[in-house]
Amino acid sequence: MRMKISRKEAKETCYWLKLIDTGNDEHLEKERSDLLDEATQLLKIMSSIILKAA
Repeated sequence: MRMKISRKEAKETCYWLKLIDTGNDEHLEKERSDLLDEATQLLKIMSSIILKAA
């Protein structure tokens, strides 16, 4: 159950990171992109754990 909650939180994090407007700042855009990639990887890991546990 905790993995499902964590996966839901990771999905929400991805959603909010996609909504962030960094303007024309390349540094902020790179940081947002890195965070989005990391959140996506965590989402995939948690999904895999949930599928294997079932």
